[in-house]
Amino acid sequence: MSKKIDVDDKLIKKLAKLLDETGLAEIEYGEGDVSIRVSKGGTNISHSVNAPPAPAPAAPTAESAPAASNAEHPGVVTSPMVGIVYTSPEPGAAAFINVGDSVTAGQVVMLIEAMKVFNQIKAPKSGKVTKILVEGGSPVEFGEPLLIVE
Repeated sequence: MSKKIDVDDKLIKKLAKLLDETGLAEIEYGEGDVSIRVSKGGTNISHSVNAPPAPAPAAPTAESAPAASNAEHPGVVTSPMVGIVYTSPEPGAAAFINVGDSVTAGQVVMLIEAMKVFNQIKAPKSGKVTKILVEGGSPVEFGEPLLIVE
């Protein structure tokens, strides 16, 4: 028997607008044991409560292994939202950070534009930037690895 939940119409509208703004085909938002998925190309809006666990992932291929290791790296900084990532404060300006730079905890390292708002992404700890995993102007998903600070 499925659990009845209140659907947040405003959230669904925001997610649909974000799809249009970013050019993504699908977006999923989850909080606790409730998730909402919105996709383009139809009226496929679904939600799930207490979804069964996903099947175990297949063994990593040569192409997916580096991405998986980046996501599990202890110094990975991930995207807190879906949006467009910017590596500099404005077009033509110097990048916030480069590989090899030292950063301090709380230092702005990137921006993510979501719904016409520029959100600062800050270094969670001090260290050296060893990898930048995204390009400025590219779309990012929630939880996607952005960079690694060691």
